[in-house]
Amino acid sequence: MGTEGRRTKFTKKELQVLYRGFKNECPSGVVNEDNFKTIYSQFFPQGDSSMYAHFLFEAFDTDKNGSVSFEDFVFGLSIILRGTINDRLNWAFNLYDLNKDGCITKEEMLDIMKSIYDMMGKYTYPNMQDEAPREHVENFFQLTGLLAAVYSSCFYVQDRNIMQSMQLFDNVI
Repeated sequence: MGTEGRRTKFTKKELQVLYRGFKNECPSGVVNEDNFKTIYSQFFPQGDSSMYAHFLFEAFDTDKNGSVSFEDFVFGLSIILRGTINDRLNWAFNLYDLNKDGCITKEEMLDIMKSIYDMMGKYTYPNMQDEAPREHVENFFQLTGLLAAVYSSCFYVQDRNIMQSMQLFDNVI
């Protein structure tokens, strides 16, 4: 735990708490995708979080070495929880841009949406219909079409619901 505090927006105390939790779950100091999925599934026991956890793992594994170190984890978490709106939007765009071509297609968004609905489980209230993810994506794309990285920030900043969702993370830790 060397320079993380200077490169994140966490205090030294917050970093210590995060580090203890990370080391408790990952004594080796790194987590592979299977372990990440197992840990993540504990937060969503009513659903299947494996696919969404896969997408998250890919986003946290910035150097693409098949593991997430504490540094990888804390840098990503710092962006999600304490980053500027643009930082958060770029991180979210990277999450949704599954093939990393700078565009989010309907198929990519549908894969993410299905994984979110799967993660939430079949026993949500109100009950989710099987076609809900596809309808969500279709409605979104009727408004925006194909999203390009250049335009993503402009759209998201204007969408009140997305901005409110981003602000939910402001005081998490």
